[in-house]
Amino acid sequence: MSPDSATVTYAIDSSMSRFTVKAFASGFLSGLGHNPTFAIRGYSGTAKVSPDSLETASLQVRIQADSLAVTDDVSQKDRQDIESRTKNDVLETSRFSEIAFDSTKITSGQMGEGRFNAAITGDLTLHGVTQTLTFNAQVTVSGTTVRGFGEFSVRQTDYDIQLVSVAGGTLKVKDELKISFDILAKQQS
Repeated sequence: MSPDSATVTYAIDSSMSRFTVKAFASGFLSGLGHNPTFAIRGYSGTAKVSPDSLETASLQVRIQADSLAVTDDVSQKDRQDIESRTKNDVLETSRFSEIAFDSTKITSGQMGEGRFNAAITGDLTLHGVTQTLTFNAQVTVSGTTVRGFGEFSVRQTDYDIQLVSVAGGTLKVKDELKISFDILAKQQS
């Protein structure tokens, strides 16, 4: 049997998944600042996986850039301000509506039946710039589902994103963002 014939396609179930971005404050007034966490609400994707090995697997994810929503307990006004600045000034969603990831290589070590430690390398296109990104994930292949979870960091300046500052620069957002994911994908029929 060829590797392709053993490969199964799974579609991300965003209702059963969690995908977040955390930003961090810096600067003189950072103690007063807020480290906002955003839930990514609009995304889809597919994983092609062979149940006994991830070496031939692939992953494609598409995110609607304007779907980020603040999850922290902040006032409605602050929530609107943070989301508006993020969409208009940081991500420029009117120009760059989609964030895309396409894997180019996946290596893994098996931890047990259907359980893997994976290093996923691919092209991340964000804010109109494409960079190679590698991140680690714990992956479980079980019956009709695949679940992957982990976290990785992205530097905004690597994607030509201007760092946001307020109060005359005394409160800024750090360059590094932390992305966490717990993604469930279901076998397509």
